Amino acid sequence: MITIDLQNRQAIYEQIVERFETLIVNGILEPDSQMPSVRSLAVELSINPNTIQKAYGVLEQEGYIYPVKGRGNFVSGNEDLKVRKQESLYVSLGELVEKGKELDITCEMFVAKTRELYAEERPGRVPKKWRRGGIADLTEQEPEEPGEKTTDGAAGRQERSEKTGKGEVL
Repeated sequence: MITIDLQNRQAIYEQIVERFETLIVNGILEPDSQMPSVRSLAVELSINPNTIQKAYGVLEQEGYIYPVKGRGNFVSGNEDLKVRKQESLYVSLGELVEKGKELDITCEMFVAKTRELYAEERPGRVPKKWRRGGIADLTEQEPEEPGEKTTDGAAGRQERSEKTGKGEVL
């Protein structure tokens, strides 16, 4: 379901927040569906439960999930989430355009590069070169890279990678 890149400088809880935001906004996690429990997700990803709890706290503050006492956390049915995420992206795009202007990148150059990057995109995937935190395939698993941990929502067993010797959740 989500991928954590242990070599990324971004905090693990931020990576978790980012992954779940994407899954919720894209409708992969449906409104009112139950989120994995803090404990089970922590076990699957082999990380501290406090990290998961912190990520869930952020998701709750931002309106992506809501808690139900004694039952866990559930996906919010808030329709504005996708619009807010798009608006945030447009703000980031505006900042990139300003930086591009400072570097004498023309509108045509931006459009050409954007078309090139869109051509590489596959449905349900974020192109590898776009990934900062390893948001891998949102609907299918791609081969794991050294230093990444993934979970598909199952019980998750841990195995040693032949390449790195690091634990990976499969």
